[in-house]
Amino acid sequence: MDALGSLLSGPRAQAPFLLRMVMAGSWAIRIEDKAPLTVVAVSRGEIVVTYRDGATHRLTTGSIALFRGTESYLVCDDPASPVVAVIDANGDCYDPTGTHPVAEQMRRGIRSWGNADRGADTVALIGAYQLGEVGKPLLAALSRVTIVAAQDNPLIELLDGELSVSAPAQEAVLNRLLDLLLVMTLRTHLAADPSQAPRWYRAHTDPVVGSALALMHNNVERGWTVESLANQTGVSRACLARRFAGLVGEPPMTYLTDWRLRVAADLLLGTDLTMASIAERVGYSSAFAFSSAFKRRRGSTPTEYRRAAAGDVGDNRLPMP
Repeated sequence: MDALGSLLSGPRAQAPFLLRMVMAGSWAIRIEDKAPLTVVAVSRGEIVVTYRDGATHRLTTGSIALFRGTESYLVCDDPASPVVAVIDANGDCYDPTGTHPVAEQMRRGIRSWGNADRGADTVALIGAYQLGEVGKPLLAALSRVTIVAAQDNPLIELLDGELSVSAPAQEAVLNRLLDLLLVMTLRTHLAADPSQAPRWYRAHTDPVVGSALALMHNNVERGWTVESLANQTGVSRACLARRFAGLVGEPPMTYLTDWRLRVAADLLLGTDLTMASIAERVGYSSAFAFSSAFKRRRGSTPTEYRRAAAGDVGDNRLPMP
């Protein structure tokens, strides 16, 4: 697995929120949910996206957009259309006044949500990821909205069809289709202008550094050293250190420590594993060694981090499958 694949396989990115939005007539929805990464694929019709600063984007049939959860935005058929719903920072769905939940009244059958029972003018497939710490390097590579223009992408039709029916093992199928759509969209975007891609992404094409990155990502629990990585990649210790720092922008062990602690942070929030178990999974000899490294890098102990990040989930979210 390369760097991009590892970023998408973090423990908090395994169960994305997914639905099919069906809209007709004049409509607008204010999105304020702050999801770290949202994928919107237009299956039918057009969607206009506007930000508070006036920036406007148009998505036509076949277009795919990736939204970073840093700013609120409006999705609509026209910026002048009335707002019919607001998705707040907790992911809860309210009327424009923010006082009355409307998730249930806008439910439209299996995994569908909107104002159209039939004959929708606009159909969009929406997936939201909770990428956690592992996904932050990926988010840093994106603008607030990244759009891949309309193209002949059979994945959109497949995902649309799967969202419209109920079948065995469907959650697994939907998650994999959405992951595949996201990965292909990211690759298309990053390939369009390689000079703008993050250094860790460009480095995966190097046979030595790319192999070292894959070893660290796939075997984070191993007690890697520059020497052992160099042996695995077939170069000298000095060559690997120089080549890695030149392409990635930091020494191999610095990158590995950061990666280990990102994985650990997501395990702290996404599982109930003990400190000793997490320490073992991310390559530390003991819970004490892990706790010391975590506090040194992040300013709090793993226990403090887990406790501070715990929170309640709202009750008025958009309808789940």
